[in-house]
Amino acid sequence: MAPIGFLPNFGARNPLMRNSLDLAASPENTRIVVAMSGGVDSSVAAGLLKRQGYDVVGVTLQLYDHGAATHRAGACCAGQDIHDARRVAERIGIPHYVLDYEERFRTAVIDSFAESYISGETPIPCISCNQTVKFGDLLETAKALGADALATGHYVVSRPVGDRRGLFRPADLDRDQSYFLFATTPEQLDFLRFPLGELTKTQVRDIAHDIDIPVADKMDSQDICFVPSGRYTDVIERLKPGAAEPGDIVHVDGRVLGAHSGIIHYTIGQRRGLGLSVGEPLFVVRLDAESRTVIVGPREALLTRRLALRDVNWLGDGGLADIAEGGLEIHAKVRSSRPPLPAVLYHSAGETAVELIDGEAGVAPGQACVFYGGEGAGARVLGGGWIDHTGAARGDDRNSGAVDGQTPARSTVTAS
Repeated sequence: MAPIGFLPNFGARNPLMRNSLDLAASPENTRIVVAMSGGVDSSVAAGLLKRQGYDVVGVTLQLYDHGAATHRAGACCAGQDIHDARRVAERIGIPHYVLDYEERFRTAVIDSFAESYISGETPIPCISCNQTVKFGDLLETAKALGADALATGHYVVSRPVGDRRGLFRPADLDRDQSYFLFATTPEQLDFLRFPLGELTKTQVRDIAHDIDIPVADKMDSQDICFVPSGRYTDVIERLKPGAAEPGDIVHVDGRVLGAHSGIIHYTIGQRRGLGLSVGEPLFVVRLDAESRTVIVGPREALLTRRLALRDVNWLGDGGLADIAEGGLEIHAKVRSSRPPLPAVLYHSAGETAVELIDGEAGVAPGQACVFYGGEGAGARVLGGGWIDHTGAARGDDRNSGAVDGQTPARSTVTAS
């Protein structure tokens, strides 16, 4: 069991008498707004800061019409979560506010998710939510409440690097959430704090019991909050009636093998449920939204080596323009559940690309590619971008799964 008084070193202490959050004031004169989801992680973050003497204010966001998700095990941001966050705030003795962000969440996250999905991409709404609602709107609300910082229960580390703060992988790599935070801007990062970055999940649950938090044994959320059934297609069909238009299933060699009832029912890398019997194992390698075509092929057609990125956010030293012509050796992550892989980052004439040294199967536009300075705990997050399109590596005449010069468009991404 972790000792009751245990508190990780959130920020480096120094002779200027900065507190544990690396802010130049005593804890009792430092107001921290904590984003409380109702789960154990954000509850422990709030409880630890309260124990250390900070002026803590809990804020919970109401993001959508809870409905069927209210009591569904594994769902997040549901009605029960708001109730749980309120109970935790009462138990640890802090003020708590519920903010109605439903309209903002719908326009910034849900609608853009649906548009991206029906266009054949693989959107990641958790990143969009952090980028727009949580670290955009909520951060400004925290400032309006007089906060000196906004704290969350994410498993990631931030600490001073020069005159700014850097973002780093946490101690518990099984809980690493840095992939979902790549779009955090340097200015936002300066205002954010992550109290759990140096802890393991086991330690967090132990601390929750030690400080008597009522959600100490609550199940972690697993699904996207506005997909209560766990099926993306249910949401797409409700938001975009008629999006599931029929079309052809075509082999990479051009043969028409069958028909489908809508590309929204398929994901890159899918093998089961294709309804094909052609004597060879086939996988979905691309979704062409414009022609409503599902393209299938052998496993090797899924391999991708080069990624062209859009909307890149840089968190490293200097700027992207400082990257040499020969590229920058990095580690890159294209799925939240996979470790960072050796890669090379290129930037020239305003365009950014990543070359995966060993390739990756089933990479899709709409996914995120996140850059790291290494692969283990404590590795710095250098930034990331959204995958615009994919292709072969420099000097590689193979098409890396391309069909008629085009490449795979979507694959399954699981939020964590």
